[in-house]
Amino acid sequence: MRRLGNTRRTRRRTRRTSRTIAAGAACAAALAALTAVPAQAREPGHRSPQWELKDSGSPDVRFRGLAAVSRNTAWVAGTRGTVLRTTDGGASWRNVSPPGAAELQFRDIEAFDARRAVVLAIGEGEASRVYRTDDGGETWTESFRNTDARAFYDCLTFFDRRHGLAMSDPVDGKFRILSTGDGGRTWTVLPSEGMPAAQEGEAGFAASGQCLVSSGPKDVWLATGGAARARVLHSADRGRTWTASDTPIPAGDPARGVFALAFRDRTHGLAVGGDYRPDQTSPQSAARTTDGGRGWQPAAEPPPAYRSGVAWLPYSRTAALAVGPTGTDLTTDGGRTWRTVDTGSYDTVDCTADLGCWAAGEQGRVARLES
Repeated sequence: MRRLGNTRRTRRRTRRTSRTIAAGAACAAALAALTAVPAQAREPGHRSPQWELKDSGSPDVRFRGLAAVSRNTAWVAGTRGTVLRTTDGGASWRNVSPPGAAELQFRDIEAFDARRAVVLAIGEGEASRVYRTDDGGETWTESFRNTDARAFYDCLTFFDRRHGLAMSDPVDGKFRILSTGDGGRTWTVLPSEGMPAAQEGEAGFAASGQCLVSSGPKDVWLATGGAARARVLHSADRGRTWTASDTPIPAGDPARGVFALAFRDRTHGLAVGGDYRPDQTSPQSAARTTDGGRGWQPAAEPPPAYRSGVAWLPYSRTAALAVGPTGTDLTTDGGRTWRTVDTGSYDTVDCTADLGCWAAGEQGRVARLES
C-alpha cells in the first residue's frame, strides 16, 4: 500500500509539473507576442495582444481598486461603495458590495483568492475603513474604522495571507502605518519612531491602490507627492523602520508626484506618476530603481502623459505595463523606455502568474489583456 501511495503521489506531482510547464510555455508565448517589436505588429495578419473590455454593468462607477487573482478571477472596487467580482474571465460580474457602504469610496482591494479579500475605503476621519470577506463577498466584516480626524488612509498591501499594512497621509508630521497579522481581521497602528519626517504638504495618492506595495516577506515601499520632492519610502522590516529617497518625477504641487509603484523583487522597481490634471503636462512620468529604491533613474523615454498604475508582466525581467487616463504604455527594457500600445482610459493595472493582466478605471471600465 505504501508503494501504491507513493506511486499515486508521484503521478500527481508529475501531472502538476506538466501543467505548470504547459502554463509557463503558454505564458511565455503570450509574453513574446506582447513584447514583439513594433515592426512585427505591422506585419499583415499579425494581431498584437490588446485590452478587451468586459461589461461590468456599472457605467457610473470609477474602479481604482483592482485585485487580479488569475485569468478567470478578479475583484474591482470603486466609487459608490462598489465591489464586483468575476470568476469567469469577465464574462459576468457579481455585485458583492458591503451593505451600507454606498457613501464610501473604495480605492484599494487585495484578494487572496476567489473567496477572501480585503478592501479599503478612503477619506477623512471615519470615511477611512477596512472590510474583509471570507465567502466571496456574501458577507463582510468591518475590521477597521479610522477615528482620528487627522488621518486619511490611501492604500494597503499584503506580504502574504496574514501580514499586511495600510498607510495614511501624515499625522503629526509622519506617515501613519497600520499593521495586521491575521489577514486583515484586526489592525494596529505602528509606532512612528522609525518613520522619517514628512515634507510640508507631502501625502500619498489614492489613485490606483499602488501607493503602498510589497515584495517578498518583509519589504514594502510607499510613494509620495504634493511636496517639494516626490519620494519613495522603503521599509525592510514590515513597516517598523523606513528610509526615504528622492525620485526624478516632478513634484512641487499638490497634483504632482509618484502615484504608483511596482517591484518584481526586492531590488528592481518602477515608479510612475506626473501631474493628474488633464491640462498639465507630465514630461518625466516614470523612473526605475535597481537597488531597492535607494536610487532612482528617470526613464530615457517616459510615457507621454500622467500614469497612475503600473505592473510587471510575469515571466519577464524587463517587461511592464503602465496605465493612465490617456493610455497604456509598455516597457521591454526594465523601464528605460516606454511606448504607447493603447489609448483607452484606465486607472490601475494588475497581472497574475498565469498572465491574467487586468485593468480598470472610469465609467465602469474593466478589461483583460487578450492575444
